[in-house]
Amino acid sequence: MSSLNRGVAKVEVTLKWDPSPLGRPPHDLDLVAATYTSDDPSGKPAYLVHFGSRSPDGTITLDRESRTGQGFGSDEEMTLELDRLAARYSRVVVGVAIQQRDGRRTFADIVNPGVRILEGYTELAEHDFAAVPGSTAATFAEFTRDGSGAWQFRTSVRGFDTDPQSFGALMGDA
Repeated sequence: MSSLNRGVAKVEVTLKWDPSPLGRPPHDLDLVAATYTSDDPSGKPAYLVHFGSRSPDGTITLDRESRTGQGFGSDEEMTLELDRLAARYSRVVVGVAIQQRDGRRTFADIVNPGVRILEGYTELAEHDFAAVPGSTAATFAEFTRDGSGAWQFRTSVRGFDTDPQSFGALMGDA
């Protein structure tokens, strides 16, 4: 992919899943992005984007959010304008957390979960979370700034057994 040679500039992450079976409580999955500074690239995130929020500078936005998985196409969409992030940020980790309001749910309980990472029309990665069926949250994308200032992309699915509120603090370990 030629776009990776020059670095990743603007990325769209889409998340989808099928609604819960009739008569069961709805499944609610949430995209989460954690942004880290050069001073602490694996510690506490400088900020999180989740649940309908956006980054303080508007470079990471949650454009679409679903609480049920109903509808056509993607249920949640997040845009990351990495090329606009301030130079003090060196790492962004993206993941998904399953809300646990109606009892513990894992990716094995969710019908057809899937995430896609796109740069323009180029698909950088796609995951179905089959590698982490017993997890309640997972990271799947990491963007790091290299020595030249260009953003590089790495994908790896890593599962966590935690609630959505604690997930943000653990994402840097990915």
